[in-house]
Amino acid sequence: MKKVVIITGGGKGIGYGIAEAFAGSNYNIVITGRTEKTLLEAKRELEKNYQTEVLSIVADGKNENEVKKVIKETISKFNRIDVLINNAQASKSGKMLIEHTDEDFALAIDSGLYGTFHYMRECYPYLKETHGSVINLASGAGLFGRIAESSYAAAKEGIRGLSRVAATEWGPDNINVNCICPLVMTEELAKWRQEYPEAYNNTIKGIPMNRFGDAKKDIGGTCLFLASGAASYISGETITLQGASGLRP
Repeated sequence: MKKVVIITGGGKGIGYGIAEAFAGSNYNIVITGRTEKTLLEAKRELEKNYQTEVLSIVADGKNENEVKKVIKETISKFNRIDVLINNAQASKSGKMLIEHTDEDFALAIDSGLYGTFHYMRECYPYLKETHGSVINLASGAGLFGRIAESSYAAAKEGIRGLSRVAATEWGPDNINVNCICPLVMTEELAKWRQEYPEAYNNTIKGIPMNRFGDAKKDIGGTCLFLASGAASYISGETITLQGASGLRP
C-alpha cells in the first residue's frame, strides 16, 4: 500500500515542488490550499507526470472545521496518513513592523501558526498508527531577523516552538517532528529582493553555492529524507537549507 502525504499550500511554489518529490517516490498525495483552480491544475500535472493519485481539497488552515474535512476526506480515500508537511503561509512580507496593523499580523499567525497547529492536532491519531512524520516549514526570517518580515518571522518562530514541544510529546508514539528553513525563489521572496536589494545581496552572499535551493530537488529531497526510515531518529530539529550546499542546523 502506498504511503500518503498531506502538503498544505501544495498547489504552487515550494509546496508543489515538494509534492513532485513525493509523487516521484511512490507516495499518494493530498494537496490543500485556498484556490481551487491552482489545486486542480497541480493535480492534473502531478497525475500526468507521475504514477500517483492526487486528492486536492480547498481548505484554509486557520479554520479547524475545514482542516477536519481534509483529514476526513484523506482517510476516506486513502485510509492512512504517513507524512504531514505544513507549508501554507500568508503574510505581509515587505512591510516594516511599525507599518503593520493588527489585521496584517493576524494574517501571518492565522495562516501559518494556527494552520500548522490545526493540521498537527487533527493528523495526530493517524500519524500515531503509521509511526509517521511531521515536517513544518519555518524560516531564516525569524532565525536571522530579516528586515520587513516581522509578522512572517513571528509566525515561523511560533511554528518552531510548537514543533519542538510536539517532538517531545509525540516521541513516545514514534512520530518525528522537524522544521526546515528553506531558501527558494518564490513570489514573496522576489518582492522582498526588489524592495530590499541590499538585504537580498547580503543573504545570497551567505550561501556557499551562491544560489537558492530548488523546490523539488533540494527542499523536496530533504523532506523525503526526514520522512524516511533513515531519519526516524531525527526529531525536534531545525534544519536550515542554505542553497544546494546542504544543511546548517
